[in-house]
Amino acid sequence: MAKRRLIQVLEGERLTPPPIWLMRQAGRYLPEYRETRGKAGGFLDLCYNPDLACEVTLQPIRRFGFDASILFSDILVIPDALGRNLRFVEGEGPRLTPITEEEIGKLDPSRGEEHLRPVIEAVRRIRDSLPDETALIGFCGAPWTVATYMIAGRGTPDQAPSRLFAYRAPDVMDQLLATLADMSADYLLRQLEAGADCVQIFESWGGVLEENSFRRFSILPTKRIVERVRARRPDAKVIGFAKGAGALLEAYKRETGVDAVGLDWTVPREVGQRLQEQGTAVQGNLDPLRLVAGGRALNEGVDAVLDAFGQGPLVFNLGHGITPDAPLAHVEALVRRVRDFKG
Repeated sequence: MAKRRLIQVLEGERLTPPPIWLMRQAGRYLPEYRETRGKAGGFLDLCYNPDLACEVTLQPIRRFGFDASILFSDILVIPDALGRNLRFVEGEGPRLTPITEEEIGKLDPSRGEEHLRPVIEAVRRIRDSLPDETALIGFCGAPWTVATYMIAGRGTPDQAPSRLFAYRAPDVMDQLLATLADMSADYLLRQLEAGADCVQIFESWGGVLEENSFRRFSILPTKRIVERVRARRPDAKVIGFAKGAGALLEAYKRETGVDAVGLDWTVPREVGQRLQEQGTAVQGNLDPLRLVAGGRALNEGVDAVLDAFGQGPLVFNLGHGITPDAPLAHVEALVRRVRDFKG
């Protein structure tokens, strides 16, 4: 079977047109997703139901024919597997019992394998159900990003509780991040073994860290994940998405060992182009609000991404997740415009 287009790009090839998928492409902007979500009950019920998780993962592939699908789950299934009392409040987001310094040393990662078994079963079912040419992406949250929710018990605007925790008890933070890194690496390995073609590490909150803290609390734990994965799967392809890292992305790529770098919509084109010149695939980076706006704003945004990065290894994507108010017609227009790119 021919190598899937996404994997070709992750290996450094330039394809015209570039492969395309969208972060959060299985989500509330799709009427079929909303219908399935209603059947599931709660959000976590959907994540842990292999049949329904498979169904919602396939929905955007059926509708838009993206080159890749991404497992439908959530980055917080890892703390949930650690027994941190995860729940989702409608309209407000995740809630957890905030973890204390004393509790960090008592975390038991061994309970995670059984807890996450339904997610791994979903990966198997998705791979069996996808078209042969469509890649399947597995994922996890980066340790720092997951830790921010565990420490604050919820999302916060600038993750001040976790930053303060790290300044006051850096060694304890290192311990938490190491536990999360090892558990996340094993989780990614299980996804790869179940049929994922590659994996993505979501560092959604790396951009709040100063440079020294970014290296210690974002780069080093991500490097630990990549090395642990590669120790068992030397050929594993890993995408790193460090939102807000900006000028630190080159160091992030170099020091973590990821194969490709996701670019959020604020990353200057020069940063992405330098990565490409070094043989690194980049992924991104259309502002999700251009997709909501449509028309000229959408067309100009798509063309700018293709103009900036289309001469190198590129996976076309948004600079963050698709929003629930994105019109279906605008997504269709986006796909057409990317597919029409001649380079």
